[in-house]
Amino acid sequence: MKMTFRWYGKDDPISLDYIRQIPGMYGVVTAVYDVAPGNVWPMESIQNLKKDIEDHGLTMEVIESVPVHEDIKLGRGRCQEYIDNYKENIRRLAACGVKCICYNFMPVFDWTRSRLDQPLEDGSNALVYYKEDVDQMDPTKMTLPGWDASYSPEEMEALIASYKELGEEGLWKNLEHFIREIMPVAKECDVYMGIHPDDPPWEIFGIPRIITNEANIDRFLDLYDDPHHGLTLCSGSLGCTSANDIPKLVAKYSAMNRICFAHVRNVKILGDGSFEESAHLSKCGSLDIYEIMKAYHENGFDGYVRPDHGRMIWGEKGKPGYGLYDRALGATYINGIWEALDKASGKE
Repeated sequence: MKMTFRWYGKDDPISLDYIRQIPGMYGVVTAVYDVAPGNVWPMESIQNLKKDIEDHGLTMEVIESVPVHEDIKLGRGRCQEYIDNYKENIRRLAACGVKCICYNFMPVFDWTRSRLDQPLEDGSNALVYYKEDVDQMDPTKMTLPGWDASYSPEEMEALIASYKELGEEGLWKNLEHFIREIMPVAKECDVYMGIHPDDPPWEIFGIPRIITNEANIDRFLDLYDDPHHGLTLCSGSLGCTSANDIPKLVAKYSAMNRICFAHVRNVKILGDGSFEESAHLSKCGSLDIYEIMKAYHENGFDGYVRPDHGRMIWGEKGKPGYGLYDRALGATYINGIWEALDKASGKE
């Protein structure tokens, strides 16, 4: 297992100097953030990013993410041009030592939450999804960190209508085309492509979502039979519904060698389809993090892991979900479980 930490580049208030102080930290997960989705990343930008990271004693082997342009997901407009650009980004990243790329195929919206700083009982603040709030939202006028904010309300309305017309099967068709185009390049470059599940794993605002459960993940993996075509298995995204048994999914797909990258976090499922993000500790949420890590360990997982979203604790202010302190606690907690599993199995 290789422990990593999400870093948003030089504009991130959390410095590489701080990240390197977290015990057991192998590298950072990052991206080139000043290039519009669909375009080719300048080689100089990738090389400068890599140098900065390695100068701080960390590695840059995972990129999260190379965004998939909406034209690709909709199979329209400049789709083929953007796919060709995507292939070139894979080649350029591979040339700079990148071994894993995380991406998603979520239409329009990336992760969706209703509040970014909900106070919890312990005084911390967390990202939450309250169904009642989401049901009242106007998706043409909302934005969250990491979303593409370049669309006007009218453009967003038209984009949403296009996805509703496309439907689930249309989205599957376009995903299959994308995979069959990029995977030969990824395989040639020895880059593992890990799709991130939809967050949350259900339809949002009437827009289809398809990377949501075991049956759909099986369908996705069947699109291209090669270990380079795999998953970024996010426990918190898939785990915000009790319909997904996360330890079972981890055991199944790690045994198949189809998990490229693991996002590990906890979430507290509420009764009406709502959820709150919580501390990583098992008893703080609805997921058993020990059983999740045990499933990785028992099935020989040796890939990349990162503590995913964290709460804001100890008065910290920063990018929602991406403060330093709680994620550092999460990394240490995950490393502690892994060390215990190693020792119990006689590996150390």
